[in-house]
Amino acid sequence: MKATQTAMTSSLNQEIATARALVDILQEEQNSLLTASIGELEPLVTQKAALVAQLSQHTRDRNESLKKAGYEPTLAGMNAWLESSRNEPETIRIEKDWGELVLLTQSARELNRLNGMLISSHMARNQQALSILHGNKPDTGIYGPDGQPNRAPATPLRSVVTS
Repeated sequence: MKATQTAMTSSLNQEIATARALVDILQEEQNSLLTASIGELEPLVTQKAALVAQLSQHTRDRNESLKKAGYEPTLAGMNAWLESSRNEPETIRIEKDWGELVLLTQSARELNRLNGMLISSHMARNQQALSILHGNKPDTGIYGPDGQPNRAPATPLRSVVTS
């Protein structure tokens, strides 16, 4: 049990540090998106990808520790392992660390979702601007301000003269 606790503590500490760094990068990304500082995004995306890869490796390490201890490498397995080692002195600290990691991953997931929405908004705005620059009318939607369906302007008919 002691070896599993040591491995779990080490793995969780690494996961927490990486998750904190990921949340920080996602917040920087969000700030760049909000201020339309698009040039700042490329290095952040690179850092974010590296942190996600590290986080995945730490998760695999934690899951391997769970497997070695005879538990499923899942959330349920982690909870079962914590419950079974409740009498061990390190368990309180590991439970606290686990709770912090869960909160950090929820924060990262929400920040990533919001950043995705911001990116979609920027892309839609850029697409609309490009459309206007190419001489197309902006998409006004299916219905006009009077509630009536918008109709595409009639295409002029060309006469064909045959001899």
